[in-house]
Amino acid sequence: MPLHADPAPRHVAVPRRDPAPSRLAYKLNRLWLRPAVRVTTRIGVPVFLVVLGLGAWLGDADRRAAIVGKYDQIRERIEHQPAFMVSLLKIEGASPEVDAAIRALAPVDLPASSFDIDLAAYRHQITRLDAVADARLVIRSGGTLEIAVTEREPVILWRTHAGIEMLDATGHRVASVVSRDVRADLPLIAGEGADRAVPEALSLLKAAGPLLPRIRGLQRMGERRWDIVLDREQRLMLPETDAVRALDRVLALDAAEDLLARDFTHLDLRNTDRPTIRLSEHALAQFRLISSAASETKP
Repeated sequence: MPLHADPAPRHVAVPRRDPAPSRLAYKLNRLWLRPAVRVTTRIGVPVFLVVLGLGAWLGDADRRAAIVGKYDQIRERIEHQPAFMVSLLKIEGASPEVDAAIRALAPVDLPASSFDIDLAAYRHQITRLDAVADARLVIRSGGTLEIAVTEREPVILWRTHAGIEMLDATGHRVASVVSRDVRADLPLIAGEGADRAVPEALSLLKAAGPLLPRIRGLQRMGERRWDIVLDREQRLMLPETDAVRALDRVLALDAAEDLLARDFTHLDLRNTDRPTIRLSEHALAQFRLISSAASETKP
């Protein structure tokens, strides 16, 4: 029986792989090209995982308390180092009374850390004192807190129903006095609202010149104008406006005609066009007597 050779093997066709990416791979690749996605993946996700881990770790109350306690210890150790300690309070420009008041207002007892002293709040408390116009606070090296005080200068006394107050040139209260004799060198004003017109009162006193020895004080009338109270129970009633000018006119008349030496009680200058004078009872009686005698001598 003849032998036949096997036929040659036939090649099986293998499908070729499509080089194009799949739709899902294409979309993922396009998505990765977006900057926001890359930043989120490279930075946002790690940060989120770290924060999530910290949040879980700090979720324990004991761990949080331990961290806070450690922070407080470190801060207190730093704040109370010798370089930050204040041990001396030095006050300049203050009277003994103001000095004692400032020391009483100190927010902490010395020695204390400079971190425990609120300079702005301390300065606010000092400047609220009536006698203090300004204050400058600075912590010097060596642990000294220096306070430079500018006190208000009393220039006038204001008599009120409650007593006598010393005022500065702006009308701000400085202090109280028990009697005028305590500061007899200061002029006196009185009346409701007189403290709000101190600059005008000082201008009148400056313009009074030779009349100053006779002035007993200035009285505010109706919170609108001034009366100058003189000795011998005399009073100059000044107008609401141009009071200094009206006073200058009185001084000129006095220099020319010796007006203020006459026997009167009130010199009314409220109407600058028509000043009037009110005679005393004695002067009025003498005037009537002279007028009666003059009328009898007429033919």
